[in-house]
Amino acid sequence: MTVPNGILLIDKPSGYTSFDVIAVLRGILHEKRLGHTGTLDPMATGVLPVLVGKATGACDILPVDEKSYRADFALGKTTDTQDITGKVLSQSDKPVSEAEISEKLPEFRGSIQQLPPMYSAVSVGGKRLYDLARQGIDVERKPREITIYELRLEAYNEAERTGTLLISCSKGTYIRTLINDLGDALGVGGCMTSLRRISAHGFKIEDCISLEELRASENAFEVASGRIIPVDKLFECYKALRLSEAQTRMYKNGVKLDAGRVRGAKEGETYRIFGSEFLGLCKVQNGEIRIVKNFW
Repeated sequence: MTVPNGILLIDKPSGYTSFDVIAVLRGILHEKRLGHTGTLDPMATGVLPVLVGKATGACDILPVDEKSYRADFALGKTTDTQDITGKVLSQSDKPVSEAEISEKLPEFRGSIQQLPPMYSAVSVGGKRLYDLARQGIDVERKPREITIYELRLEAYNEAERTGTLLISCSKGTYIRTLINDLGDALGVGGCMTSLRRISAHGFKIEDCISLEELRASENAFEVASGRIIPVDKLFECYKALRLSEAQTRMYKNGVKLDAGRVRGAKEGETYRIFGSEFLGLCKVQNGEIRIVKNFW
C-alpha cells in the first residue's frame, strides 16, 4: 500500500525529539520522505505537523508561520538551558506579584529582538549551538527579530512564584528565552517548567493523534494514512484557480498559460491551482500563469 501525500498531525510526547517522531513514523508508514514544519524541544509536547511524501516540498514556502503555546514557568531561578532541566545558574527569593508581571508583559509583545539560546539548533560557523554548549563553549550570537502576537498571563501563584503563559508568536521564537528574559526584567530570573504547543500553521491540538494511539491500533498504517490531511490545506490563505482538462495537460507540461483564459486569475496574485486534483502553487506574472511549486 502507498501512503497518501499530505500532513499528519502528531501530538508529540515529552522526551521525544521531533526527529524521534519522524523515525517512528517512517516505521509505521514505510515512507522515507517525511519532514516536520518546526522543531519542538524534547521536553515539549503538542502539535507537530509532519509532512508526508510530496508534501515535504512545502517546508520552505509555508505562508502561515504563527504558532501558539501554553507555557508553565517558575520565577526566582535561571538555568543554562533556560528550562527546568538545566544547571541552576542563579536564584532569588525576591517576591513577585501578579500585577508586576502584568506590568512587564507589554514590553514583550509585538516585534522584538530575541537572542537565540546556546542550547538551540541554530548554526554558527557550521556548528549547532547545542553541540558547542555541551562542550562548555559560549559563542557570540546575533539577536533576531520575532513577533509576539499574544502574550497573556493565564494563571499565577504568588506564594510559589509559578504560573502559566499563553503565547502566540512567529516562527523562530524560543519560549524558554522569552520566559528567561521576562524573569530578568522582573529582577529575579525565570525558567520554563513545561511547554505545550497548542496550534501551528492553522492546525490545532484537537486535530492531532498521539504516537501512543497509533502504536496501540491494530493497523497503525491504515489509521495514520486515514488521518493524513491534503497538502493544499497548508495554503488555504490563497484563493483557488481551476483549470480545464486541456489546460491541466499544458500546465503539467510546463506551458505558461494565458492568465486571461483562466477564470479569476489576477496579476501579481499567488493561487492554489487545481486540475482534477491539487497541482500546487502558481503566480500570475506578466499575464501568464507561472509555477511556484508543484505537488502532483
